Amino acid sequence: MGIQFAAPEYIHLSALYYLILGAYLLSVLYLILYFWNRYLSFQAYLQIFFDLLLITILVYISGGLRGSFYFLYIFSIIAASIVLSSRDAYITAALSCIFFGVLVDGMYFGFIPYFQSGEPLEVSLAFVLSNILFAWAVFFLVAFLVNYLMGSLRKTSAELESAQKELEVKKNLALAGEISAQLAHEIRNPLAAISGSVQVLRDSLKISGEERKLMNMIVDESDRMSQSIEQFLNLASPKKKTFTRFNLSDAVKETITLLQRGGELDEKVKIKGNFSSQKVPYYGSKDQIKQISWNLIKNAARAMPEGGDLNININNQKKHEVEMVFSDTGSGMKEEERNKLFEPFHSGFEGGLGIGMTVVHRMVEECGGHIEVESELNKGTIVRITLPKMEPPPKIDKK
Repeated sequence: MGIQFAAPEYIHLSALYYLILGAYLLSVLYLILYFWNRYLSFQAYLQIFFDLLLITILVYISGGLRGSFYFLYIFSIIAASIVLSSRDAYITAALSCIFFGVLVDGMYFGFIPYFQSGEPLEVSLAFVLSNILFAWAVFFLVAFLVNYLMGSLRKTSAELESAQKELEVKKNLALAGEISAQLAHEIRNPLAAISGSVQVLRDSLKISGEERKLMNMIVDESDRMSQSIEQFLNLASPKKKTFTRFNLSDAVKETITLLQRGGELDEKVKIKGNFSSQKVPYYGSKDQIKQISWNLIKNAARAMPEGGDLNININNQKKHEVEMVFSDTGSGMKEEERNKLFEPFHSGFEGGLGIGMTVVHRMVEECGGHIEVESELNKGTIVRITLPKMEPPPKIDKK
């Protein structure tokens, strides 16, 4: 009834029935292809093309410019923008222009006969062209507006997803803090007592080389466990930060020296970059910078068990920010591993506790900065840390 009402003259129902039957058959075909679950992108293009064809047939049997169904092209343009891409929306708009323009021009000039009466449209060529141009303008305007809206929606969706991940990390941080506080109090004191007792026995007893080696192993493993507990404590109850003015390069160099003396950084890892020559004064917590550098350098060394290059560069070009970049040639990470990098208790290394990068993430946030990680499997990892430049508070003269 709606189609008959919108058409300028009576349309034989048989034509509409055939059109509806064709639409149903195509819908069944689309459903089969969808459940087949292959070539879905090609199916989308195919479906939009045949939708345009059906709309053109409906416009034709309803009288071309005499009818008012050419607005249906708009829905195909909207569908292309939502299902496919912005470019495909413009392509669909262009195809709509071609189908509609060829149909109307063909009917006006007599190349395409009118569906029923065969009577030509008694209007001027200027009227026909102006209607075609108006329809084309509407098609492309709709494509532009829908693309703009979809772009905003996709951006908002990406921001929400990022915020959700950030919230999940913070929830896990809170949980990790509670667990770490309990573990630290339960383990730290007995562990210190064990380590101290073994050192006394080692130094006071006359023992063989093999026994001394075992005792040294106990002391070393106790020290390693103490470091792990210290990281747990950094999650649970961060130390009070002392802000001073220092050189970022010096903090990195001191960290490298400590790692080398502790045997966690050997000669197989070649450390390069401008950190050794770059002088970057910075106001903040030196302990935090050293802890961040410690975890990142240690992770890079573990990612290169056979050796490799670790580049550490400090970029100080921006007025209000300083950037620290740690780039290694190690094993890298898969995308799913990178997405879980800052989650507590998730480690990409065998035997790792999975809290080092969590601590780094939290400390960078406490400094007011942000961290970005680029990594590809077997192609290394790049960690960029951007920190805001701060100034010490003005001194207040006491009178």
